[in-house]
Amino acid sequence: MKKLIFVLFSSVCFGQTDQYKQILLTKKLGREVHSYSKGYGMITDARTGKTGIVDSLGNITFDYPFKSEISHLWKDRFILKVKSGNLNGKTAVIDGKGKELIPLDAFKFRTWENKDRLIYSKQGKDCVYDFNGKQIIPFSEKIVFASESRFFVKNQGIWLIYDFNGKQISDREFTEDLRFYKNRAYLTKGEKSGEIIDNNGKTLSTISNHNIDNINAFPYLVTLDTSKNKYGIVDEKENVISDEIYEQAFVGREYIYLTKEDKVSIFSKKEGKLYDLDYQYVNPLFNGLFKTSQDQKNPKTAVVRLNGEIVFPKEYDRVEGLNIAGEKYLYLRKDDEEKLLDKNLKSVLNDDYEIKKIFPNTLIVSKEDIHYKFSPKDGKYRELKGFKEIKPSEMYPMLVGKNIDNFYGILDEEGNEVVPFIYDDITTFLGFNEFVVKKDNKFGVTNHKNEPLTEIIFDKFIPDKKGIRLTKGKDTEFIYFTEQKDRSFID
Repeated sequence: MKKLIFVLFSSVCFGQTDQYKQILLTKKLGREVHSYSKGYGMITDARTGKTGIVDSLGNITFDYPFKSEISHLWKDRFILKVKSGNLNGKTAVIDGKGKELIPLDAFKFRTWENKDRLIYSKQGKDCVYDFNGKQIIPFSEKIVFASESRFFVKNQGIWLIYDFNGKQISDREFTEDLRFYKNRAYLTKGEKSGEIIDNNGKTLSTISNHNIDNINAFPYLVTLDTSKNKYGIVDEKENVISDEIYEQAFVGREYIYLTKEDKVSIFSKKEGKLYDLDYQYVNPLFNGLFKTSQDQKNPKTAVVRLNGEIVFPKEYDRVEGLNIAGEKYLYLRKDDEEKLLDKNLKSVLNDDYEIKKIFPNTLIVSKEDIHYKFSPKDGKYRELKGFKEIKPSEMYPMLVGKNIDNFYGILDEEGNEVVPFIYDDITTFLGFNEFVVKKDNKFGVTNHKNEPLTEIIFDKFIPDKKGIRLTKGKDTEFIYFTEQKDRSFID
């Protein structure tokens, strides 16, 4: 049976990759550059252990004179750790030229991703600095990240909420620190008692008669009868929506899913209503449509609505809800028959076209061995001239295949040539940007931007989890994998 390949990939950028820039800088300097990212890379002298910083032009902007380790912190900010001499074991925050913004000292630190804030710990006390070396919150008993915009700060045994500018948000005192999710947290006060608060410490809801298991669907809350290990639902005023009779509860974006005796019930947050379905489990598609679960006893799936109405019977091998060019579509497969339906469940393809690959904005289809780019929005078919054959079971998020001259290359979803059709073979690896190209029985490595990461001179290659090792006689070269971003592969 033919396997359709879904390649849902956010975008392909055609600027130079960090990996290729790192290779070019290594060749330019004659010294290995590593960890290149956002305009800077590191250099390390393997003999002495000395480290330095190199910019995108190949200028060595900082070269530390002693054994050390440098890591990229944020933009043009770095962590320097000294590993020898009188300063052994000390750490500093430096800029790209080595200027100490937080001076060398024996401290530990914690940061929040993509935020220029650092919790600085020394001698059992914590403070907060920004990456310019300005102290935001003075030394306290303890400081923790509560969210991407809040700290909990402890002094004299009391926790208070601060923002990332070091401002105390409220006078409300806490006996413990909390973590905010979607700017909310649950504060337990005892058996069946607690509060839901926002990240300013304001009470959103007071609970007095339920054990709360999950607040992520607020203003609806999942409750738990701890004696029976059963789940239910209440609203923020503790009005009971569902008794605690369910074996499991899962909170989704639009729905809460409850299971009992191999049957699923769905609570719609939008409607504030619970629906009982005669299925073991379902997964959301779009517009109130769901596909039913598949198992060994019945590997088929159906499409149903919340009220149990069967839209498509339980006889399909594959059902997927897709977002193509910003619009919702439904893909159905039964045996060798495939359908792509719009949000109104109307077919968007002519019956004589076969779906080959689905991209974020277009489809690749074929008819009588001719391949076309198809736009569901305008309904137009555009021939991929000269393209002969898609490589079987190919999961790369572009179109890998042969041209009419039987050479391999790669097209993007618009049908533009990304990698020229000059190779005898191309070997890709699931989830990674790099692939092996073969020409005249020799191998090399390139990537999704056609950047030659090695020459095509190697006799063989061996991939592993980290990358690709190529060998030529006694010489070897290793190319590390870089992960594809925002990807979703479904074969």
